[in-house]
Amino acid sequence: MSAEGRLLLVDDEPQILRALRPALTAAGYDVATAESGTAALAHLAVEACDVVILDLGLPDMDGKDVIAHIREWSDVPIVVLSARDLETEKIAALDLGADDFVNKPFGVGELLARIRASVRGRDRRLSGQASFRSAELEVNFATRRAFIQDQEIRLTPREYDLVRALARHAGRVVTHKQLIAAVWGPQATVDAQFVRVLVAQLRQKLEENPAAPRVLLTEPGVGYRLATDEDA
Repeated sequence: MSAEGRLLLVDDEPQILRALRPALTAAGYDVATAESGTAALAHLAVEACDVVILDLGLPDMDGKDVIAHIREWSDVPIVVLSARDLETEKIAALDLGADDFVNKPFGVGELLARIRASVRGRDRRLSGQASFRSAELEVNFATRRAFIQDQEIRLTPREYDLVRALARHAGRVVTHKQLIAAVWGPQATVDAQFVRVLVAQLRQKLEENPAAPRVLLTEPGVGYRLATDEDA
């Protein structure tokens, strides 16, 4: 197996396959390809995989259905790669369990960074780490304390629940719906505006310049992402 592990690239565009396969192989991945949702699911049923790169516009089924099927039995990181740039498509894919969303056209460097962040996020969740740390922020899950540059910051319970949810998925986009469930509970009927207000409060405590955030990043119309060292 290659150094970075096994990767399944699911796309029916020959030019994407021709361009991406050698780039991903050069980055250290053992790359398999599938040109349909059915082929992708069949491959994953018999072959262990470390990450899936998935186009939404497949010839036999919607890529969101592929995500839903995978999430019935696997927590493999899924990075959606698609020309669909509607916010509703991004949100639906992420809510179904995708780890990230990269728009076509894209840079290979950005895609590789998103892949690495998604894999690290999965590893962090599975290892049950007691804390998250980046260059600026530390969140201690056991003590419910947070620090910026080693200085403790005082958070309200909801502010802590928000930063904990983002830290658990650092580097990944977390949707408004997912954050509402993490902070107010899965049955809460809370408007996304409440999340925006809470984020604004949190930025006042986390950011050197809240108007130009470097720690808690906005994914417009979709949700938020906690920066990792790679973002710096």
